[in-house]
Amino acid sequence: MAKPSVRYAKNVHLVAFGLAVRAVRQRLGISQEELALAAELDRSYLGSVERGEANLALINMVRIAMALNTNVELLMKEAQL
Repeated sequence: MAKPSVRYAKNVHLVAFGLAVRAVRQRLGISQEELALAAELDRSYLGSVERGEANLALINMVRIAMALNTNVELLMKEAQL
Protein backbone atom coordinates (compact mmCIF):
# COMPACT_ATOMS: atom_id res chain seq x y z
CA MET A 1 0.00 0.00 0.00
CA ALA A 2 1.38 3.41 -0.94
CA LYS A 3 2.04 5.88 1.84
CA PRO A 4 0.35 9.29 1.69
CA SER A 5 2.56 12.10 0.55
CA VAL A 6 4.38 13.63 3.52
CA ARG A 7 4.13 16.98 1.78
CA TYR A 8 0.32 17.04 2.04
CA ALA A 9 -0.51 14.56 4.81
CA LYS A 10 -0.49 17.17 7.58
CA ASN A 11 -1.80 20.16 5.61
CA VAL A 12 -4.55 21.71 7.74
CA HIS A 13 -6.39 23.08 4.70
CA LEU A 14 -6.62 19.68 3.05
CA VAL A 15 -7.74 18.07 6.30
CA ALA A 16 -10.39 20.77 6.88
CA PHE A 17 -11.71 20.46 3.32
CA GLY A 18 -11.85 16.68 3.61
CA LEU A 19 -13.74 16.86 6.89
CA ALA A 20 -16.21 19.26 5.30
CA VAL A 21 -16.80 16.89 2.39
CA ARG A 22 -17.36 14.02 4.83
CA ALA A 23 -19.74 16.07 6.99
CA VAL A 24 -21.89 17.13 4.04
CA ARG A 25 -21.88 13.60 2.60
CA GLN A 26 -22.97 12.12 5.91
CA ARG A 27 -25.70 14.74 6.37
CA LEU A 28 -27.05 13.73 2.97
CA GLY A 29 -26.93 10.08 4.02
CA ILE A 30 -24.86 8.87 1.07
CA SER A 31 -21.90 6.52 1.05
CA GLN A 32 -18.42 7.26 -0.22
CA GLU A 33 -19.13 4.88 -3.07
CA GLU A 34 -22.29 6.76 -4.07
CA LEU A 35 -20.52 10.13 -3.90
CA ALA A 36 -17.54 8.86 -5.85
CA LEU A 37 -19.81 7.47 -8.56
CA ALA A 38 -21.77 10.75 -8.81
CA ALA A 39 -18.53 12.78 -8.93
CA GLU A 40 -16.94 10.38 -11.43
CA LEU A 41 -14.01 9.77 -9.09
CA ASP A 42 -12.49 6.61 -7.66
CA ARG A 43 -13.81 5.71 -4.19
CA SER A 44 -10.30 5.29 -2.80
CA TYR A 45 -9.38 8.76 -4.08
CA LEU A 46 -12.48 10.21 -2.39
CA GLY A 47 -11.45 8.48 0.83
CA SER A 48 -8.03 10.10 0.62
CA VAL A 49 -9.74 13.48 0.09
CA GLU A 50 -11.88 12.97 3.19
CA ARG A 51 -8.78 12.04 5.22
CA GLY A 52 -6.94 15.15 4.01
CA GLU A 53 -4.31 13.10 2.18
CA ALA A 54 -5.06 14.20 -1.40
CA ASN A 55 -4.06 17.51 -2.93
CA LEU A 56 -7.14 18.15 -5.04
CA ALA A 57 -7.25 19.66 -8.48
CA LEU A 58 -9.89 22.37 -8.83
CA ILE A 59 -11.91 20.23 -11.24
CA ASN A 60 -12.16 17.48 -8.60
CA MET A 61 -13.32 19.99 -6.00
CA VAL A 62 -16.03 21.10 -8.44
CA ARG A 63 -17.03 17.50 -9.20
CA ILE A 64 -17.35 16.69 -5.50
CA ALA A 65 -19.31 19.87 -4.79
CA MET A 66 -21.71 19.25 -7.68
CA ALA A 67 -22.25 15.64 -6.58
CA LEU A 68 -23.12 16.98 -3.11
CA ASN A 69 -25.60 19.46 -4.66
CA THR A 70 -23.56 22.41 -3.41
CA ASN A 71 -20.67 24.52 -4.65
CA VAL A 72 -16.99 24.86 -3.80
CA GLU A 73 -17.58 28.15 -1.97
CA LEU A 74 -20.03 26.54 0.46
CA LEU A 75 -17.69 23.59 1.02
CA MET A 76 -14.91 26.07 1.83
CA LYS A 77 -17.21 27.84 4.30
CA GLU A 78 -18.09 24.48 5.86
CA ALA A 79 -14.34 23.87 6.21
CA GLN A 80 -13.91 27.37 7.66
CA LEU A 81 -11.34 28.21 4.98
